[in-house]
Amino acid sequence: MIENLKKHLFPIIIGVVLLVFLFIIKDDETAGGTLLEAAPDENQEFSESNPVNETTSEQVLVDIKGAVANPGVYELIHNARIHDAIQMAGGFLDDADQSSVNLAQKVQDEMIINVPREGDENQKLAINDQAGDKVRINYASQEEIQTLNGIGPSKAQAIIAHRDEHGFFKTIEDLLEVSGIGEKTLENIRDAIQVP
Repeated sequence: MIENLKKHLFPIIIGVVLLVFLFIIKDDETAGGTLLEAAPDENQEFSESNPVNETTSEQVLVDIKGAVANPGVYELIHNARIHDAIQMAGGFLDDADQSSVNLAQKVQDEMIINVPREGDENQKLAINDQAGDKVRINYASQEEIQTLNGIGPSKAQAIIAHRDEHGFFKTIEDLLEVSGIGEKTLENIRDAIQVP
């Protein structure tokens, strides 16, 4: 009997080592699969408990014109950036004036993104003419904002910083949330600005 055990001992040891090895590999694969499956569940629970993320499912429509490959109306998620919209429209054309577009700006429903061509001042003026003589506060540069009565460089920067951090102004009264803008300042600029 000891001789039979000696004959079969080597194959038994190899078999046990193989079984242990297979169990270890299977446990690693299972653990990896569990982690991959668990990650979306955790994110899903987070988004359900976080009301801020619920708005990300809202869709907005933006109208992209000018020097892009495929101008048109595109549907994006609420927190998308102009960069995302330009990519959806096929990207910039070779002669696009990219310096006039803030790619980091968040999109807003019914937004018009007009990408001018290099050296085409008429197109830039046409964008401003849509608002008449008013400053389009959600799209205006610092220099344009500074043309408003009582708005200097620091207040113009504060308006842009607030706009970049919190998104577009929905009403003129939203400007009261900007540091340095009070009732009196707002009354002075009310008739000179446009909020979509």
